[in-house]
Amino acid sequence: MSTSDMSHARDKAARLLRRRGSASSMASTQQQSIHHQSGIGPRGKHGSMSTVSYNDTHDHDNPRIPVKMEPTYQMEPAKKFPTGSVQTIISDVLSNYLQEEKYEPEMCRQMTKTISEVVKARVKDLMVPRYKVICVIHIGQKGEQGIRVGSRCLWDSGYDTFATSEFRNNSLFAIGTVYAVYHE
Repeated sequence: MSTSDMSHARDKAARLLRRRGSASSMASTQQQSIHHQSGIGPRGKHGSMSTVSYNDTHDHDNPRIPVKMEPTYQMEPAKKFPTGSVQTIISDVLSNYLQEEKYEPEMCRQMTKTISEVVKARVKDLMVPRYKVICVIHIGQKGEQGIRVGSRCLWDSGYDTFATSEFRNNSLFAIGTVYAVYHE
């Protein structure tokens, strides 16, 4: 193999490694160009290139293999979304988390995130296929005020649905809503 063929192969390998998430060290790249001009590689006649590879995924024990799915052309759900069960889940989670709580703005800010994740996880445990689940929780101080909550989205009234529940104690109120949007 000639020197120009080796240089071409090295350059191609470096481009591929950079594209895949590896980076060549600048020192060895600079050395290659210097030694290439003189005709002698850093280790005699053959040059070397050091690379550092990285992987952004943190789950090295369980790598995900991409699966190519064929289109099913399923335009309607095989199973309707169970709004009654979801309403019960929202009600249970709200009462379990907020029964003895007093309204404190910082605590309620964190509680909305926690309760939203718990409700969403429990709804997903129902394993209703092909539905995207959106969970929204509102917590406010109970007083002499009112609240109106509105939402807008693209909606297929035949398959998309929602469930909502509210909770009140002496200090606060909470409203939980789960939207279920059918995904074809």
